[in-house]
Formats: sequence, C-alpha cells, structure tokens
Amino acid sequence: MHPVLFHIGAIVIPAYGAMAALGVLLALMLALRTARVVGIDPNQVWNLSIVALFTALVGSRILLVLVNWEMVRTHPLWVLSLAMIHHPALAAVGAVFALAAAILYALKHRLPPAATADALAPPLALGLALEQVGALLAGSSYGRETSVPWAVLYANPLAARWSGAPLHVPVHPVQAYAALAFLTLSICLLLWLPNRKQQGDVAGMGLLGMGVAVYFTEFWRDPEGRGVLFNGFLNAPQAAAIAFVIIGALALLQRNRRENSSAFDGVSDSEPAFPQPGLSQSDHANLQRTALQRNESREPNHG
Repeated sequence: MHPVLFHIGAIVIPAYGAMAALGVLLALMLALRTARVVGIDPNQVWNLSIVALFTALVGSRILLVLVNWEMVRTHPLWVLSLAMIHHPALAAVGAVFALAAAILYALKHRLPPAATADALAPPLALGLALEQVGALLAGSSYGRETSVPWAVLYANPLAARWSGAPLHVPVHPVQAYAALAFLTLSICLLLWLPNRKQQGDVAGMGLLGMGVAVYFTEFWRDPEGRGVLFNGFLNAPQAAAIAFVIIGALALLQRNRRENSSAFDGVSDSEPAFPQPGLSQSDHANLQRTALQRNESREPNHG
C-alpha cells in the first residue's frame, strides 16, 4: 500500500496522519450540524471536541515518551518520530484521555450529557471510518495472512518500520472492513438523530454499533500487539468492544424502562407523553385530561 501519501520537497506527508486529519476535520464539521439538530450550542460542542482531541494527542505522546524514557535519553532525535508510531494500546490511551477531557469540559460548561453524546456519536463514527482508511494505507493494525482475492500486499519498508506490517505477505484488508462498518453506522445514526424519541438513544446505539464492529473485525486482524485475555479467547480490543455493547445496551434498556413507566402512569408529571400511534385525537385529549386531573389531585390543598 502507500504509507507515504505524497512528498512536498523533503517533507513527507504520511497517509495515516493525512487521513486521520481529514477524518477529524469532517467529524468537526458534522458535529456543528448535529449539535444544532439536538438543540445545543455548536460552539460548545466544537470547543469540547478540540479539547478532547488535543488532550488525547498530547497525553498519549507524553506517556509514550515516559514509557520509553531511556531510549529518549540515548537517542533524543527519536522524539521527532513520535507522530509516525501507531499502536492499539496508544490509541486506547488516547481515547481514555479524550473521554476524560470531554466529560470534564461538559461538566464545567453544564452541557446536557445525553444530548451532547447524541451529537457526537455520528461524527465519531465518521472519524473512525477515515482513520481506518489511513490505517489501511499505512499498514497499521494490519490483517491476518490470507489467500482471498481481495488481499492487500505491503511492499514499502516504511510500512514495516512505522506500523510493523509484514512485507510481501497477502493479508486481509481488515481496516477496509472496519471503515465500511463505521461509515455505515455514522450514516444510520445521522439519519436517526432528528427522529430520536429520547436523549441518549443515538449515543447508546452508537456505542453498541461500534462495539459490534470492533469485536467482529478483530477476528481478521493479526493478533500481534492486541493483547491476550482468558487464555486467548479474547484480545484487549474485543474486551473493550464487549464493554461498549453492554454500556450501549444499558442506555437503551434504561430508555425502555422509562417509556414503560410513563405508559403505566398515563403521562409524565412534568412533560406530555409522546403521541401513541393508533389513538385518535379525542383519545389523546382524554389521556391528557386524565393526567391533568391526576396532577391536580396530587397537589396539596392550601385553602
């Protein structure tokens, strides 16, 4: 493939960095739109995204330097190659830093957590899709050896140096599988966003979808550097994927519980229930009248 996208004189433009930057840019632009859809300040969502991205980048690279401090002391110029290093553990650390920064920013500026998560879910899936395209070009997180007709072959020594990809060995283009899964998820979430019935639905489905995509694509990835859990039954990304699925499912389950509770009570005390399909306008009016009478009966009599 092509770990170097192009040259500008002596300057090398790596494919992974270029595609990741494009993914970030498109995700930020999409986040401005999704923020308006969910009814929160787009500028706050933009600032939150920038803070999270900057924290992830700087925090993960500082940690990389600290872990390899002896090498940095011996070869100080190694620091200039930090941007070329790609590793699943490094990505996971960056994600943790980003999540922590996003939560702190949201709490400080009192952004509604569920609505903010809904706004960020489609852009995040889009950014991951572009990141996987860059990984495919660079050889990062490469696939298992295979003989399928659509296998890819890495011949550039930089793919081995930067990402550890095997040279002249046909491997699964697993990054393309993941990119298609994330892109499909992003489109589905974006179409669902204006029609969601409750805040947090899109974020819950996004976590569930990302977890499924990561879990199944890991079967085609080379296990090198992925970690081993439960005697090889799972690797680290699959364990994280299972956590995503559980959290997303719990978010959707919580929504269903609230809906069932609202249906049992007739209507919420603080806001009207969603219109129920199959009921006429007179039926809806009767439901609202019954709810108002119930609320009046609950109010204390001060007379």
